[in-house]
Amino acid sequence: MMATFNLSSFNPGPLILLGIPGLEKFHIWIGIPFFTSYLVGLAGNSVLLYLIFREHSLHEPMFFFLSMLAVTDLSLSNTCVPQIVSIFWLGPQKITFSGCLTQMFFLHYSFAMDSATLLAMAFDRYVAICFPLRYNTILTRQIITKIVLAIISRSFCIIFPCVFLLKRLPFCRTLIIPHTYCEHIGIARLACADISINIWYGFAVPVLTVTSDLILIGVSYALILRAAFHLPSRDARQKALSTCGSHICVILIFYTPAMFSVLTHRFGHNIPHSFHILFANLYVAIPPALNPVIYGVKTKNIRDKIILLLFPKGTQ
Repeated sequence: MMATFNLSSFNPGPLILLGIPGLEKFHIWIGIPFFTSYLVGLAGNSVLLYLIFREHSLHEPMFFFLSMLAVTDLSLSNTCVPQIVSIFWLGPQKITFSGCLTQMFFLHYSFAMDSATLLAMAFDRYVAICFPLRYNTILTRQIITKIVLAIISRSFCIIFPCVFLLKRLPFCRTLIIPHTYCEHIGIARLACADISINIWYGFAVPVLTVTSDLILIGVSYALILRAAFHLPSRDARQKALSTCGSHICVILIFYTPAMFSVLTHRFGHNIPHSFHILFANLYVAIPPALNPVIYGVKTKNIRDKIILLLFPKGTQ
């Protein structure tokens, strides 16, 4: 019996993703807004990337970081949302263990990349407003390359250990996940072994990383506000702060549902499990859809380019 346990536990078969238990009769209807948000995010981020790479006037550090955010958002939504919609419309889906680990890695990796990119964008706004005359000398191509490499390597180093923490576990239970996608702790809870290391790492390290990003973003904007309020005229203050409006909206949309989900998992024991899962789905679908819309509406350079792209004859 012990030999059988060893053979089966470390070679788990396919996992089954159930969706949102308790809301099965609403799955078809829930899938409609998720599918719509997926299409909006796919189109919006693709248009952003097309414009940023095509238009020479958008070849600035601010828009380069925005293109990074768009790529990461595409990765985040494509990692999960098509499968979420297929579960809502077609019923529970099977996924191989290696496929589940791959999805888990890219899900958390994209989230870490998003957080780090938003921090880089806050630094960009800090330099632009606090040191406008030195903007191009501070954010050189070499510095931007180093920032990008730091974002990629930090995100990888944070998330990749999760793969090994899961692969070391024995699995001897029915591999059914009451969720719409694979995430670290959800997979770990299927193991028939102590998962305290997974719980500690899965909660503490990402939360501390995101918290440090939020603190640094807060410091950046405190310095930005101080510099803006020292400007001589009201018009100058409004012009300086208007460039930050889109970024602040994106920060709120990204961090608010994510932090709320983490806190409700930790402290909201009376909240139904179906609500936890539904809310977890929102932060992989909503930010990628809304981010390009916000930048397209609130950023004049991008708004003008989109209008020119959609209505070339009417703008000539």
